[in-house]
Amino acid sequence: MIDRFARIRPTRMPWAGWSLATRFAVAGGIVMVLAALVVGYIVSNRIREVVVRNSANATALYMESFISPLSQELAEADALSPGAKRALEEMLTETTLGERVASFKIWKADGLLVHASNSDIVGQRFSLTDNLRLAFDGNVRADFEDLQDPEDVKEGALGVPLLEIYSPIREVWSGRVIAVAEFYERAEGLKVDLALARRNSWATVALVMAVIGGSLYAIVLGGSRTIDRQLVTLKEMSQRNSDLRLRVQSAAGRFSALNDQALRRVGADLHDGPAQLLAFMALRLDSLRKSVSAPEGLAEIDAVEHAAREALHDIRAIARGLSLPEIERRPVADLVASAVSAHRGRTASDVVLVSTVAADVILPAAINICAYRFVQEGLTNAFKHAGGLGQEVRLSLDKDGLRLAVLDRGPGLPDRTEKTHATGEDSMGLSGLRDRVESLGGQFDIRNRDPHGVEMTMFVEARV
Repeated sequence: MIDRFARIRPTRMPWAGWSLATRFAVAGGIVMVLAALVVGYIVSNRIREVVVRNSANATALYMESFISPLSQELAEADALSPGAKRALEEMLTETTLGERVASFKIWKADGLLVHASNSDIVGQRFSLTDNLRLAFDGNVRADFEDLQDPEDVKEGALGVPLLEIYSPIREVWSGRVIAVAEFYERAEGLKVDLALARRNSWATVALVMAVIGGSLYAIVLGGSRTIDRQLVTLKEMSQRNSDLRLRVQSAAGRFSALNDQALRRVGADLHDGPAQLLAFMALRLDSLRKSVSAPEGLAEIDAVEHAAREALHDIRAIARGLSLPEIERRPVADLVASAVSAHRGRTASDVVLVSTVAADVILPAAINICAYRFVQEGLTNAFKHAGGLGQEVRLSLDKDGLRLAVLDRGPGLPDRTEKTHATGEDSMGLSGLRDRVESLGGQFDIRNRDPHGVEMTMFVEARV
């Protein structure tokens, strides 16, 4: 198809004009921020867990030394004796330890609350929480500022940070867990320490990420600047090459125009010189025939006159092929139409012309000459090799350039290769036509059509 030379223009992304360093800064910054958030969250939570666990272990070990001897009777009973209760209350209310412990509970494995600083809930049964289950398995558990359980209403109303510790109470002689002591330790200092540790961990992670990101950015920035300098050099080189290409194309166009002008002069000289002399010779031979009576002489005169008329016919055909219409100021559509009209008059064959180019569009002389010769050569080949079947010329012009095609419905190229022989009428074969098109920076193609026939196309950049 004639529009196969159309160029695909990719969509330009918003970041296409950014430097490599800018792209890295944006993409790397996003990745670094996300990484800092993830790492900071993990590190701060890990520090919180370790500090809370260590504090709980220390308090649980300290409390067990006081509570375990008073709670051994829970191995056989579901309640503490009055003496044990009074000893616990005195220990937790009248000592320095009591100032640290805001509340306490003692649990049995079935969820029974056997003793607590809040006497309103003593004797009630509650569902075992995960921490209670783990404590009954022998593990010390702790929560910081997590008072969401139903039995934690009074502790939550205190309005102070509390460290909730679950400490197993073991039977002395067997080591079996017979109960769990739950303590609520006042943890104002722990809260301050955790906030400080969290702040320091976030600051450390942010600083490390900033150093890593800054180091990588410095490396990428150096590479980006080197690439930018190379791009500037390449653009300058590309511009010089483009200017050189345009100068070469311009020179090739001028040479083509001068060559066609020289051919036009040769054609005119042939028409005005040797052709006129041969015509005069033919006339003189016709006059000379009247003065010769011998049959042998008349035969010689006829032979010479026939040769002269054949030479005159060939010279006139060559002169017509070399001559060009006035093209410098003629619209390209008019030139193509004149080439089609000349071919119709010369061969008496039908040619379909399809043109979408405005009638007033004038292109440079070199492109006009190329288009005229292209149509002339293409139609000559179509008439010679395809018998003039399905001759068609298509002409279009868009923002990219001029597109021209000559088509027929003949047998096609036998081996799908380009013909390089001269046509004899304009002494310019397809090889020369390709060179003419490519000298203007254009593209030339010839191929078989489906199901049969030949399509010859050309594209040349042109600005209206």
